[in-house]
Amino acid sequence: MNYRPLGQTGLKVSGLSFGASSLGGVFHAVDEAEAIRAVHTALDLGINYFDVAPAYGGTRSETVLGKALRGIPRDRYYLSTKVGKYTNPEKYGDDTLDYSRARIRRSIEESAGRLGTDYFDIIHIHDIEYQGRQHTEWALTEGFAAVSELKREGRIGAVSFGIYPMDLWHRIFQTLPIDAALIHNHYCLHDTRLLELLPMARAKGIGLINASPFGSGLLTDRGPAGWHPATPAQRAVFKQAAEYCARQGTNISQLALQFSSQNPEIPTTLFSSANPASVRRNVAWAAGPCDPALAQAVQALLAPVANQDWS
Repeated sequence: MNYRPLGQTGLKVSGLSFGASSLGGVFHAVDEAEAIRAVHTALDLGINYFDVAPAYGGTRSETVLGKALRGIPRDRYYLSTKVGKYTNPEKYGDDTLDYSRARIRRSIEESAGRLGTDYFDIIHIHDIEYQGRQHTEWALTEGFAAVSELKREGRIGAVSFGIYPMDLWHRIFQTLPIDAALIHNHYCLHDTRLLELLPMARAKGIGLINASPFGSGLLTDRGPAGWHPATPAQRAVFKQAAEYCARQGTNISQLALQFSSQNPEIPTTLFSSANPASVRRNVAWAAGPCDPALAQAVQALLAPVANQDWS
């Protein structure tokens, strides 16, 4: 495993990092004991950064990750969670967005209890674009101020956002003194817009966390979950690319992970799995070289959906 500085946070993170959304059954039902083994497998293979959120599985992801990390020395891993978005555990997509100082401070305490820690290395302000952006300004003002206050108090190490829209990323990079940025679905085979942010990240010392190398399931043989907004025609384009990879003797997910994780200017690429075998496979895949000719051919096939904004 390679380790790189995460901007100027002082953290030296593993090239692959572990996203715990899968532990809460966000993509499909999971076995808790197996999910805990997946976390331990990641630790054994050298992964040292774990990210989660209270929204994932309606707090279930935090609960399972907390069980998995129980008894593990705290200096073996970095840990982040998110604030601002809270999901009904009985109904995926039923979200409450609250970026008030009081709710953020309560959220940190609740997450700390579930995860068995009194300190978070990073806090990401979560999904501020949801619900038609009606809460975006609230998050950028009171929400950001509240998380920055927690940093000054020593409760957390770094302030970040975890969002999707590129226009908001440009605004945040230009106007707010963030320490890190969790950017999902923007450095993968069909979308490389994260590269637009590299010059500002270098200049400001912002640590980049590249999430969703598999394009939220689009770059897999299985395909995305039913909730993904890709149309049937768009899904067919990704299926064609997956079939092309298979004819070349490889798996589109392998190519996707290698492509996403091997840019030296991006410190870490975050994937999610609740399966120990998948964790081992992903680490092995990332250690192998990316075939540039194959990547270029697949990107050509994906041109009709390149840099597509998903609602």
